Amino acid sequence: MTLYPASRERHESELSLAELRGAGARMAPHWVTPSSPAPAPVSPALIHGVVVPAASARLIDATTEYGG
Repeated sequence: MTLYPASRERHESELSLAELRGAGARMAPHWVTPSSPAPAPVSPALIHGVVVPAASARLIDATTEYGG
């Protein structure tokens, strides 16, 4: 098996974190979206048809950020 040394030249896909953040900051103004009104709250009595498995409910309930 022949091994070839890796090329030291940079490729376009190899950006540093600082370069990536800079590129994102330059593009951010192009991503402005118009603000839309917040959706109206829905009464829990009107929500039906949602089924959550007991194991999932216990998992969320045990998570301090959500349940307890």
